[in-house]
Amino acid sequence: MAKDKLISGRIAENRRARFDYDIEETIEAGIVLTGSEVKSLRTGRGTSIVESYAGEEKGQLALINANIPVYLQARDNHEPKRIRRLLVSAKQKNKLLGQMRRDGMTLVPLALYFNDRGLVKLSLGIAKGRKKHDKREATKQRDWNRQKQRLLG
Repeated sequence: MAKDKLISGRIAENRRARFDYDIEETIEAGIVLTGSEVKSLRTGRGTSIVESYAGEEKGQLALINANIPVYLQARDNHEPKRIRRLLVSAKQKNKLLGQMRRDGMTLVPLALYFNDRGLVKLSLGIAKGRKKHDKREATKQRDWNRQKQRLLG
């Protein structure tokens, strides 16, 4: 039972992304990791995807600038901020790359987590950046909704 709790769950979350971007669609992607990276993620310490983004690298989708700290007990350790390949179908990859090039969309990592089978997955948002005045409007709307809930409930 304790092992199941360790396997499934959220590793890292990018809460700032929903404020900075209008998320139009979310997708789930696999991620290619080394053994020491998986061990480091299972310990659950210091993983960050806040400054990271997804983009094209050598014709493949890749997670760039994500920080997975080194696993001290490993013999061959990994580079903490190396470029990690994302696993999506060819059709989905072409769709995403087309939206990035044509429509000026951005692929923003939203969450890194273990799925039910214990595999590391990345939730990506297809997003459009917000301007400063849009962010202010979103804050006002969120505060108003919160106040409305207090008054009604």
